[in-house]
Amino acid sequence: MAPHTLGWLPIIWPAYKTGDGIEPTLLAQFHPLERALAAMGVAVWPMIELEADDALASAAHSAAADDGVQKVCIWTPDKDLAQCVRGDHVVQVDRRTQKIRDAAGVREKFGVEPALIPDFLALVGDAADGYPGLEGIGLVSAARLLGRYGPLESFPPEALGKRRELALLFKNLATLRMDAQLFDNVEELRWHGPTKEFETCVTQLNDTRLLARALKARRN
Repeated sequence: MAPHTLGWLPIIWPAYKTGDGIEPTLLAQFHPLERALAAMGVAVWPMIELEADDALASAAHSAAADDGVQKVCIWTPDKDLAQCVRGDHVVQVDRRTQKIRDAAGVREKFGVEPALIPDFLALVGDAADGYPGLEGIGLVSAARLLGRYGPLESFPPEALGKRRELALLFKNLATLRMDAQLFDNVEELRWHGPTKEFETCVTQLNDTRLLARALKARRN
């Protein structure tokens, strides 16, 4: 079984992305939102064996490899997605802070290159994903260690001592898969406007303005 399947990860770290703490009212919106997006004509990939972040990472990686793609924007503030940033070709967009983070932006925010984000998160932890990192290592000291030694596998034995295996476990959790086959051609992602089902969908949502906005966006 692949190391990032949902059935395996909770075994190696029980608190990893359990969904605990999600408001029931928010959780109840997931499937209706999925159906609404599909009706709107947006490409939707329901994740069963993989995490949603793995899908984002895989999609960004595949799209970036296409010569016809000028820029890939990953719209999420999640720290782990920063590992997918590549120069100014693949960037991370944080809508809440109105920031577009390229590789230089990742270095400015975290103090490490995008490729070292899994190592960085392994040391400092990621509360959103449920693993704590190593006690006593903060943001500055983690960036300093990675700047000195590189990835965790290159650390000398004395740097982490007995905590090395735990750090490597957290790195495994923080490392996103980029090999999921989500589409054969980027043209499959091109938006052609809402489907006929979208009108029914927005009526059920009691917000017919969404249809007008979608049609306007399609014309533009």
